Amino acid sequence: MDSFRKDIVLLFSARIVRLFAYGFISVILALYLGATGLSPAEVGAILSATLIGDIFVSLWVTMIADRMGRKRMLLLGSLLMMLAGLVFLLTTNPLLITLAAIIGIVSPSGGEIGPFISIEQAALSQLIPDNKRTRLFGWYNLTGSFATATGALTGGWLASLLQVSGFGKLESYQWIMAGYALCGFFLLLLFIYLSREVEVPISAAITPGSTKTVIGLHSSKGIVFKLSGLFALDAFGGGFVVQSMIAWWLHLRFGIDESGLGALFFGANLLAGISALLATRLADRIGLVATMVYTHIPSNIMLCLVPLMPNLWAAVGMLLLRASISQMDVPVRQSYTMAVVAPDERSAASGITTVARSVGAAASPLLAGMLMANPLLFSAPFFVAGGLKITYDLLLYYMFENRKT
Repeated sequence: MDSFRKDIVLLFSARIVRLFAYGFISVILALYLGATGLSPAEVGAILSATLIGDIFVSLWVTMIADRMGRKRMLLLGSLLMMLAGLVFLLTTNPLLITLAAIIGIVSPSGGEIGPFISIEQAALSQLIPDNKRTRLFGWYNLTGSFATATGALTGGWLASLLQVSGFGKLESYQWIMAGYALCGFFLLLLFIYLSREVEVPISAAITPGSTKTVIGLHSSKGIVFKLSGLFALDAFGGGFVVQSMIAWWLHLRFGIDESGLGALFFGANLLAGISALLATRLADRIGLVATMVYTHIPSNIMLCLVPLMPNLWAAVGMLLLRASISQMDVPVRQSYTMAVVAPDERSAASGITTVARSVGAAASPLLAGMLMANPLLFSAPFFVAGGLKITYDLLLYYMFENRKT
């Protein structure tokens, strides 16, 4: 039991460090790319490249993690995160930055990216009883949201402080990327101390009466593929309004600076984290699927209302109001995915559904950048995102409300 507790603490600590790093760069990432002289469409293209790279890295790592070792794959992910941060620090060459975005791990949204979450969820699911899974995932997402909030606040204020101290904008952003690489190093140290308990139990390595496929699934292929298609649609909509793009939109429309953006996303992520924890209580009452849908639709209506607000404070208020319920579906969605598959399919199932989200979101920042480059369509990403995500909610409810876990 002691090793179980130690592994849970290490996995939660890794989540905090990683999400702090993602929030740390999310406020300045699009600003950094713009400061190198790239156009809005080019910025969107590079942000899309980060998600495209995540597709291949995550799919490959999560499909082999249960066979090759979850700990080994987490260590590999940490090294890729360090690599990306160092390249962004050392060069502004668009080609090298794009390659680093594809091969390394960089989060344009401030949220999870890469193979980490899929492997961690699979490991956590076997370290605790099934009836405590949703609540644990609620705390898991709460700590991540708090870490992202703190990272966004720190990154925004640090960029402003460096610029006041005489650093140029681009140089201040590069220092922040150095911090991102350092977080990757700390992540590496944490994963080194994980025990054998995070690996697939020997008793669950082969499910009786089933044949393992090359993608790590057997009896749950059908439901995982259906969920993956729906999650891809949701992520495609969400990719139009990743945190970096919202920060850039607010900066261009209202002139809000890096410190103001950091404070805004600090508040938004705090509210999102609290909402994720509250979702576990609601799920106990009305069920997992209903919780996902009933909380997600109102948040997407609020998303569509953001560009209709008459001034900065009204837009900020709407974003914060949306944040207070926008993440309630996340721990529930994660728990539901773990509940409908066999123990030896969990890394693969989580990885495939996570990769499906990356596939769905890959083209969205590019399209959002192209829309924002047109003055008439500058705010269109909010409407497109909200409409697509509401469509996902309705389809999810129709297909899975009556399915038992």
